[in-house]
Amino acid sequence: MDPNYVWPPAAQPWSDLPESTRTAMVASGAAAWEQVFHGRATYNRQWRLARPPVLTADAFRELNEVCDRIAQLILQACRRRASTAGQLRRLLDVPEGETRLLDEDEPLHDGLLAAFRPDVLLSDGVPCIVEYNIDSSLGGAFDADTVIYRYADLYRERGLLDGVRPAPSLLDQRFVAIRDTLGLADGARVALLMDLDADYPGLEDPETFLRILDPLADRAKHFGIDLVIAGLATATVDAGKHLLVGGAPVDALFRLFVPNRVTPSAGLDAVAAALAAGTLPMFVSAAAWLLGNKLNYAWLWADLDLLSEADRTLVRRYVPHTVALTADQLDRALADQANLVAKPAGGSAGYGVLIGRELSPVAWEDGVRAAVDAGGNILQRYHHADRVPMDFVRIETGETVTAEVPYSLAPYLFGRTASGALARVGFPGCEEVLNLARGVLLTGILLTD
Repeated sequence: MDPNYVWPPAAQPWSDLPESTRTAMVASGAAAWEQVFHGRATYNRQWRLARPPVLTADAFRELNEVCDRIAQLILQACRRRASTAGQLRRLLDVPEGETRLLDEDEPLHDGLLAAFRPDVLLSDGVPCIVEYNIDSSLGGAFDADTVIYRYADLYRERGLLDGVRPAPSLLDQRFVAIRDTLGLADGARVALLMDLDADYPGLEDPETFLRILDPLADRAKHFGIDLVIAGLATATVDAGKHLLVGGAPVDALFRLFVPNRVTPSAGLDAVAAALAAGTLPMFVSAAAWLLGNKLNYAWLWADLDLLSEADRTLVRRYVPHTVALTADQLDRALADQANLVAKPAGGSAGYGVLIGRELSPVAWEDGVRAAVDAGGNILQRYHHADRVPMDFVRIETGETVTAEVPYSLAPYLFGRTASGALARVGFPGCEEVLNLARGVLLTGILLTD
């Protein structure tokens, strides 16, 4: 990891490909967009990508190393203030019981970093890590892997993969991390449980949604895992408090539901009972969710003097300046509106985010004052998202359009090992906040040497 690494321009890896290759990639992607994005999550009814973003392998490796180190610094900042999950919850002012399945006595151990996905904007050509998602319930993984390998198959058929390859499979690396983190024996029966009552595209037809995930179970077999995919509500326990899924005991749980937004059910109670009895290894502990609270960013900045020079450089270069949004920050927030963003510290999916420069002074003041009164919010330095040329298909006409749009990268590290990444790509005329609810397009990434 080089703290002074010079990042290549975001558009360069694509433009460095031969023009004939670029033309053929866009044409083939535009012709096969229905095949590439079949069954993938989106709210966008107007646009599809005609190609994925392209990064250099060196830049992607550097990004993953930076993200891994900053995740360690976040854990260290939490440990300086708390030794257990319960102590951390109270410091973060998270209400008791809001984070389901939380063991308040669990130590803040290294294993809490078994799965994380930072969200990274490119701002003036440099990655800006706006937040960390630290948990097993990381969205977008299946979509990113599926889409990029469909693109790769399409390009391979047409002889277009010379010097270009998909990023390593993040789904494969997640299975490796599940197996190794939990110390599973070959053939272990692992339940992947989802909250089928959550708000996510496709869950209006749960049976079809689960059927689309069947390839995950097939892939898990390559890693010695007998994966059983089911709705959380269907889980039960036997007399010995062992979790039952599909009528049979499981050796472990892969938790793919968010612990603070999960729908209450008898199945959730069954999982809680098995965890309390010590009969259910789980990937990952609900304590990991607390590490992703955005107040931890404020702690990183508050602790700069305690860090090594190299770590201080990393935080200053890649982490936007962040403080807790409290009454003593109100005057600064109002005076510097254009350069600030207010966010719920425990929020996700862009909900409740206030971007100062996008609001009138009255709307900003009202929003910030309400956030101060409510508590649990942060104030973060605004970083614009660079716009990069991307190619799109207009669904209604089949027309191919090139437009400069923002996009964010979300590299997945499982077992602190880098794998693939999710790209959230804007679309012609999109807003700056990039999340699924606002119509962004999801894909994986291609790498070049």
